Amino acid sequence: MSTLQEAPQDRILTVPNILSLARLVGVPLFLWLVLAEADWWALGVLVFAGLSDWLDGKLARVLNQTSKLGTVLDPAADRLYILATLVGLTIRDIIPLWLVVLLVAREFAIAPIAPIVRRLGYGGTLPVHFIGKAGTMCLLYAFPLLLLGDHGGGAATAAKVTGWSFAIWGTGLYWWSAVLYWEQTRQLVLAGRGSPPGPGAVPGPDPAPAPGRRGDPGAEPPAGDQKGAETPR
Repeated sequence: MSTLQEAPQDRILTVPNILSLARLVGVPLFLWLVLAEADWWALGVLVFAGLSDWLDGKLARVLNQTSKLGTVLDPAADRLYILATLVGLTIRDIIPLWLVVLLVAREFAIAPIAPIVRRLGYGGTLPVHFIGKAGTMCLLYAFPLLLLGDHGGGAATAAKVTGWSFAIWGTGLYWWSAVLYWEQTRQLVLAGRGSPPGPGAVPGPDPAPAPGRRGDPGAEPPAGDQKGAETPR
């Protein structure tokens, strides 16, 4: 029974991984479409990326095809789509430079966490926090709406207002999650041992036990969870 649970962890050619790879291939295509101002095609690529993002996690659980490669591909695809969107929309003057600086600065702010956690023996990652995932999703909603808002008409105005609402919330949640990741790291440093705080744990004097989800440096991810914990977002 244990063999059946562990074997999927080393698989490469799985349906979820193929979907994740397709999302990665779509990143340069999406950026090219944005720069060429083929906005409807670009939005189509984003819709595919969003659907495949949900579907690969669903299939990983249903088909028991969780893999270590999937724990890398999934967050990488999300971040690359955000980066490509930031580059494209900045070049087209749809979003201001200060928003790009805020989002990129957040990535630099959490960069030292990985070597600290790795030095403590947890593999270099913390369980993904719900706040970080929510921030990522807000940004992934914001950018297509801001792209739509670059056109004329009442619908475009509504899309622009809604897009900026998501962008502001997403940026705030993004930075809030960075604070929580640093608090979890501080707890680990003070404790010196034990499991990392869980992704839903409220920072306190003692680290919460790790739930053993994907990306949890203290335990192997359970079979069937492709979309659990990942690199901090």
